[in-house]
Amino acid sequence: MQNTTQKIIAAASQVILGKEQQIKLSLACILARGHLLIEDMPGMGKTTLAHTMAQALGLNFSRIQFTSDLLPADVIGVSVYDRNTATFKFHPGPIFTNVLLADEVNRATPKTQSALLEVMEEGQITLDGETRKLPHPFFVIATQNPTHHIGTFPLPESQLDRFLMRIELGYPDAASERALLMNQGGRNGSLVEACIDADGLIKLQQAVDLIHVSNALLDYLQALLQYSRTSSRYIAGLSPRAGLALRQCTQAWALIHGRDYVLPEDIQAVLPSVVGHRLQAASNAESIGDSALHLLNAVAIP
Repeated sequence: MQNTTQKIIAAASQVILGKEQQIKLSLACILARGHLLIEDMPGMGKTTLAHTMAQALGLNFSRIQFTSDLLPADVIGVSVYDRNTATFKFHPGPIFTNVLLADEVNRATPKTQSALLEVMEEGQITLDGETRKLPHPFFVIATQNPTHHIGTFPLPESQLDRFLMRIELGYPDAASERALLMNQGGRNGSLVEACIDADGLIKLQQAVDLIHVSNALLDYLQALLQYSRTSSRYIAGLSPRAGLALRQCTQAWALIHGRDYVLPEDIQAVLPSVVGHRLQAASNAESIGDSALHLLNAVAIP
């Protein structure tokens, strides 16, 4: 299975240059059956990363450009009256896919955001009294611009918690940017060949559940959760759901690196991306990254 995950990472790295760590985190999020939030400045490759991961995983892909006038029906679909049959016919929205790119999700109104995030939680929609299941596997890769940008509606904490991970891409290093300027990688690069299909991805997700987490690792995980709840540095501590998310992503990270057991280093590798958007620092001057880094430094490995 490590060969498969490495092929996926290598394929995506041909397009997203110099961002292997972010590609690994994105793959870990998908293997842990979670939704991914990518926050960064415009033009940093957020959309390209989402499209590339869908291609490498061999999954169906849909994209919604979120705007202030987008309606919930534009996301989930709508029932239209058919005069020939005198019945309403459901026209599914773009959410009926394997990978949905919610581009600039914080530019839509809270009503439309809620429609998407409800589907993320339930994996189904109920419209006109009928429940419709989404394809399996299904996950959302959402992008958002920094909240200080004009025309944004920040996601509240309860909705941010629906995302298993939040990552940033950042600027490329000099060598990667030079390669990009020389027309290598990026959207100008060649199309990524599928390294797996939907059934293969499901098997990888099932394999994640079999990765062993020792009692000592669970002690470490609980110590991290407990510190976040008792420290005056944070307004609110991490929830039990955050603890489950951290364990699942840690198991996926171990699988990507070819191990059937979890190490403390696995927890440290994924923790900033898993808990950063869930921690609320008491100081407004403290960044998300600083809050997660302090948590790691404050709790010793058992």
